[in-house]
Amino acid sequence: MISGGKLSQETRNRILDRGLQVVSRSGLEGLSLGPLAELSGLSKSGLFAHFGSKEEIQISILDHTVEFSKSKVLEPALRSKEGLPRLRSLVKHWMGWSKKAGLPGGCPITAGLFELDDSKGPVREKLLSMESEWRALLKKFTKDCVDLGELRSDLDLDQFVWELCGIYLVHHTSLRFLKDPKADYRANRSFENLLERSKSKGKRKK
Repeated sequence: MISGGKLSQETRNRILDRGLQVVSRSGLEGLSLGPLAELSGLSKSGLFAHFGSKEEIQISILDHTVEFSKSKVLEPALRSKEGLPRLRSLVKHWMGWSKKAGLPGGCPITAGLFELDDSKGPVREKLLSMESEWRALLKKFTKDCVDLGELRSDLDLDQFVWELCGIYLVHHTSLRFLKDPKADYRANRSFENLLERSKSKGKRKK
């Protein structure tokens, strides 16, 4: 085991990969540094020598989650045509992304929203910043649809994003906790209904 000193980028990535697996299954609060160090081939003191604190490790794992998820969710969407095709692609890849990506549990960010809702500190602030940035991205993609005339010009963008996030959270709990076999179907149906209510009159189906 490495007992101290500066860790290489390869070692750091290995720690974060192992940490992502643990947090996916056990949550941020379930992250135990002793087992994480052992999984990463380090001593506990070696882990602290590089990261400094448990909070720093948690924040680093959250950053790693974002980078890991980009290739699974955002990048495929950006390859789609701007407007509704891109928004649909984003939502398709976002729903249940952690399972599709091969993580052993759920999305660490989603779990963290519930774990730390009544907490204070830098980890909660990090989650708050990440969630705000994600909702801003959803709002931008939705506004692009409005600008292209695919969704109506008077659409309340914040309400649209609020409902979309609600669909994601219900899908997450239905898929992971309730084991509902119709979770994907119901989420897709709810999203399409939201789009239909939000379309310009000339774009509505007859």
